[in-house]
Amino acid sequence: MNINVNGHERHSDSDPETSLLDVLRNDFHLTGAKYGCGEGNCGACSVLIDGEAVRSCITPSGSTVGREVITVEGLAGKDGLTPLQQAFVDHSAFQCGYCTPGFVISATALLKRNSDPTVDQIKSALGNHICRCGAYARIVKAVQQTSGNEVMDE
Repeated sequence: MNINVNGHERHSDSDPETSLLDVLRNDFHLTGAKYGCGEGNCGACSVLIDGEAVRSCITPSGSTVGREVITVEGLAGKDGLTPLQQAFVDHSAFQCGYCTPGFVISATALLKRNSDPTVDQIKSALGNHICRCGAYARIVKAVQQTSGNEVMDE
């Protein structure tokens, strides 16, 4: 099967029922999306499919044929990090970094839908992600910075 990943048509011989996460990591060697819970609950495996954040660990790879898949590796351009990725750096919105790609993907989807989200909308969009290090407040600040909102301390 052929899958459009990060703007390039990629071929996998994996069974179409194999999770997209496994195909991305094992067949395409794109390791930004992480295996966390394997049940779609933690968000570490999030990718964009046709602009929407989805959990790749529970998405059959065959369901992405003919669709656009973007991983965290596909976000940055030739000029470097996206403003959101840079805001994560600016606010130290990570510690171990394991969850960061999933948060960046979901925040990217949020900002594409709503360029000026409130703090509550940011928290709602990212609420189903788990960060074991507890960087939630810094993650919200990074998204606020990217949206152009004044970063408020809570």
